[in-house]
Amino acid sequence: MKRYFRLIFKILFCVFALIGVFFSLVFVGMRFGLFNVRGSIAERNSFFLDNDSEVSILIEKAIPCLEVGKGTCSWNETPEWQVVHGGLLKDIAIIKRVGRETGVSERKIAMVVVPEQLRFFTSEREVFKRYFEPLKILGTLSQFSLGVSGIKEDTALLVEEYASSTTSPFYPGAGMDSLIKYDDGADPKKELFNRLTDEKDHYYSYLYTALLIKEIESQWRVAGFDISSRPEITATLFNIGFKNSKPNATPLSGGAVVETGGTQYAFGDLGGSFYYSSELEDVFPKK
Repeated sequence: MKRYFRLIFKILFCVFALIGVFFSLVFVGMRFGLFNVRGSIAERNSFFLDNDSEVSILIEKAIPCLEVGKGTCSWNETPEWQVVHGGLLKDIAIIKRVGRETGVSERKIAMVVVPEQLRFFTSEREVFKRYFEPLKILGTLSQFSLGVSGIKEDTALLVEEYASSTTSPFYPGAGMDSLIKYDDGADPKKELFNRLTDEKDHYYSYLYTALLIKEIESQWRVAGFDISSRPEITATLFNIGFKNSKPNATPLSGGAVVETGGTQYAFGDLGGSFYYSSELEDVFPKK
């Protein structure tokens, strides 16, 4: 009998030991994110992106909506949107000028600025609260991504190259290269940086933004796929870059994850959501 109880005790001891080990492994896995899985945004991004893409598609833990203190809220109910709204209004004249010069929809230009600015303001909370929120102005990025729409330097260089390359599928049309021509004797690399990071004048930032949109849509049109009426696709391609722009008959919206108001959006979805919404439609109408 004693041997029988001793056997039961050993079995129970082993079972509880295994349970302890299991929960310890689960805790460690949860602590370091080993069990995190990519959601639908990641699945849609894989449609466009190679495995070594630099575009971040990791989904992080949501934060409460700042408006109500708990739960979630829509992007256009956040204090960050109110600042973006005010900043775009201050840039109306410049955006309309760029729209006239390039033929790109003013609303599409604003469309790709919205998710980039919301992402910037959400990630830089202290700077946002102290500087951008009181002044209601847009942030001009000046590190890895430049200007109000976050264009990388190598992307801007390609924008310039395609603007004058009549044999490229990205060629945006005659006269576009003259808009970004440098003065004689200028240092192109230095001048490009100054153009895109000028906090007092966002003209070139919007101009390169518009040309990038025009060049991507040109590539798809040349390939036989017109995405001019699919703003969410244009916004996605703007975000993931030229090298990941692969014309096809069934494009999907995706891009980097932008978290605002406690909700996570794909860059393309957020841009498209703004385009289709009534926000600022009186000044940037849908076309």
